[in-house]
Amino acid sequence: MWLLDKGLKRLVTRGELTIIDEKGKSWRYGAPEPDLNPVTVRFTDGKVANEIARDPGLGAAETYMDGRLILEQGDILDLVLVIRRNGRWEDKGPGKTGFLKKGSAIKSRLDRINWHRRSKQNVAHHYDIGNALYELFLDADMQYSCAYYTDPANSLEQAQLDKKAHIAAKLDLKPGQRVLDIGCGWGGMALYLNRVAGVEVLGVTLSEEQIRTAKARAEATGVADKVKFELIDYRDVTGTFDRIVSVGMFEHVGPPFYRAFFRKCRELLAEDGVILLHTIGRMGKPGTTDRFTQKYIFPGGYIPALSEVLGASEQERLILSDCETLRLHYYYTIREWYERTKARHNEVVAAFDERLYRLWLFYLAGAMTMFSEASMVNYQFQYIRNRRALPITRDYMFEAEARLRSLEEAPAAPRIAAE
Repeated sequence: MWLLDKGLKRLVTRGELTIIDEKGKSWRYGAPEPDLNPVTVRFTDGKVANEIARDPGLGAAETYMDGRLILEQGDILDLVLVIRRNGRWEDKGPGKTGFLKKGSAIKSRLDRINWHRRSKQNVAHHYDIGNALYELFLDADMQYSCAYYTDPANSLEQAQLDKKAHIAAKLDLKPGQRVLDIGCGWGGMALYLNRVAGVEVLGVTLSEEQIRTAKARAEATGVADKVKFELIDYRDVTGTFDRIVSVGMFEHVGPPFYRAFFRKCRELLAEDGVILLHTIGRMGKPGTTDRFTQKYIFPGGYIPALSEVLGASEQERLILSDCETLRLHYYYTIREWYERTKARHNEVVAAFDERLYRLWLFYLAGAMTMFSEASMVNYQFQYIRNRRALPITRDYMFEAEARLRSLEEAPAAPRIAAE
């Protein structure tokens, strides 16, 4: 416990954290903070403290998942928030790293090399566990990416509909155009673009679960001749497209393939075409992926710094025509996912088990606080090949977005009975 105690004494000054070790001794850290709930955890055996001290993120996750780190006051979000708040990105000086920054930089770099076969395996690890879990906490359209909150009080359903309108407006769509959706998920974006703009869409993904659902949705709505889905790597797509959209997929590309991604997009894009790339990004310099995420959530995943995206795209002669930073939108999105997952505890355990439920809560709590306390944001990049491809002011975006938002009402949020 001495090693963990040493680290926590340096780290925790904001918020109250109490640890009860396996012998019943209490260790107290920090001081009251108005918007942080006091947290008390109990360790069931003497190895817990050492596992957390050696690798705080992975150690805390695994001991919590295994029921060896027990929360006696507060929940896992409260615990993660206390740790993150004491190392807020805005509060750190240049070059400073946090207590949670552990892991192998070399292994992280090797994990980013996403060859064709490895990309398929990595996607299957996260998305091909079946749709049951995702259906419990996502909106009805199965949007598993950052929503767009015109008002933080909006429902998740409204924010996801507004996200699709926001992206569609930036694409400057015209009826009859051909659109490529790279990383199409369960098909919601492709179906929306066809519905509101009369475009033809090809959605591609490496997830067999997602492709089955997407195709079924297109058939059910009678647009399978206009909205098609293929189980194919984006690197193997051929043809020419007027528009390319990619939402939440670039995080799986990996820095060694950034230039190849943009080269392929340019190859597929019509001369007067437009690309809209929506991705999680990190503020500041390039970094590494933590070991918990590498092992349990997104093997091969990596969150790019702005410099890495622009450094790759500029070498492929793409013009960055617009860039927007969404700072807190994913925090609001994941907060809703977290609350919905908690509310469906019994259903998650029935479909999987308690360990998976705890893993998912830890993942969502960690991800949420990365956007409220740490370095993560979302970027939306708009690219063109020809400088005359779009109007010379951004007014067209606002006008199109207002029109699109007037077309549809968001479905009501589901009623979830308290457990």
